[in-house]
Amino acid sequence: MRVSCLQENLARGLSIVGRAVSPRSTLPVLGNILIATDQGRLKLAATNLEIAITCWIGAMVEEDGAITVPARLLSEFVSQLPPERIDMDLAVRTLTLNLRCARYDTHMKGIDASEFPIIPEAGGDGAVRVEALTLRKMIGQVVYAAATDESRPTLTGVHTRFQGNRLTMAATDGFRLAVRSTMLPQPVREKIEVIIPARALAELSRIIGLLPDADKQFVDITVSSARNQVLFRLPDVEMVSQLIDANFPNYEGIIPRSFVTRVAVDTAAFLRALRLASLFARDSSNIVRFQITPGANGAPGTLTLTATSAEAGDNVADLDAMVEGPAAEIAFNARYMIDVLSVIEEPQVALETTRPSAPGVIRPVGVGPEEFTSVVMPMHVTR
Repeated sequence: MRVSCLQENLARGLSIVGRAVSPRSTLPVLGNILIATDQGRLKLAATNLEIAITCWIGAMVEEDGAITVPARLLSEFVSQLPPERIDMDLAVRTLTLNLRCARYDTHMKGIDASEFPIIPEAGGDGAVRVEALTLRKMIGQVVYAAATDESRPTLTGVHTRFQGNRLTMAATDGFRLAVRSTMLPQPVREKIEVIIPARALAELSRIIGLLPDADKQFVDITVSSARNQVLFRLPDVEMVSQLIDANFPNYEGIIPRSFVTRVAVDTAAFLRALRLASLFARDSSNIVRFQITPGANGAPGTLTLTATSAEAGDNVADLDAMVEGPAAEIAFNARYMIDVLSVIEEPQVALETTRPSAPGVIRPVGVGPEEFTSVVMPMHVTR
């Protein structure tokens, strides 16, 4: 193999595929990145056997070939090189990759490319096209609610449904739920429901953020005919992920369809008050009390947040609010509420409650309930 490319292009490609490298694997080759020529371009690939990322960068190819080299060493080395041309030559007999850039001349020992796992290809029918930035926003608004406990593998995934002209994503860890939906540019021919690992979607979101002109790009999503893999195709990047084979809980049945009290407040002020309250709540299971008080004679109502710590003290914050319904009191985990508000971009947010022991519903004001809904279980407070 004899190939040349720009340092900035190689560094960017390595940053895209590098997160798929397996840091602690019994197979040494999984700690490496595959470097190979592919139809006049340079292909970089990495996999941990759960997800695989492939990236293509522009290069001048004089001789075809392939090798795998240690991912961490290569990435850190290339990132420190000057922004000039990198020439790479492979000594096939010794499996050594020679890199020359400016006045630097380096040799890296590698592992034969034939030992690198074959990157799977999702061979399903028809890709579903989604705007890249829309998909990234959707992922950010649901993955925080997925479980991180591997003892419940089903809940570590995001339920993804393509039906008609809508894409709906939902995640829950048993204590909270986030549901996000959007219109598709083109309707799908048949309904598809899969569970995609939340970690894979988080990685996809990161890759979208690295794309130049991401606001003009699309992501093509293809589910394999066996429903065990999903392929995300972006400009010059492909990511394949295993799917979770399980039955996702019927989350739609736990979303309250009505409310007794509804309070609408400024999102930024609400988030700031919660973050301050959480400083005192962290010593008491993150419990923050919400007291909703309607206004009298047309005056605005009040949302009062109270957090108490036996050691640190207490914190009380009053927020002006639009209140529908009678006064109410309920308690929530501050961390869960902060996670929800952190992904809402609308200037106002509404909290809907029915009783102190029933879930609360958080929705952005001015956005239809089919677009974004979050449900948070209340905390039990001993009086």
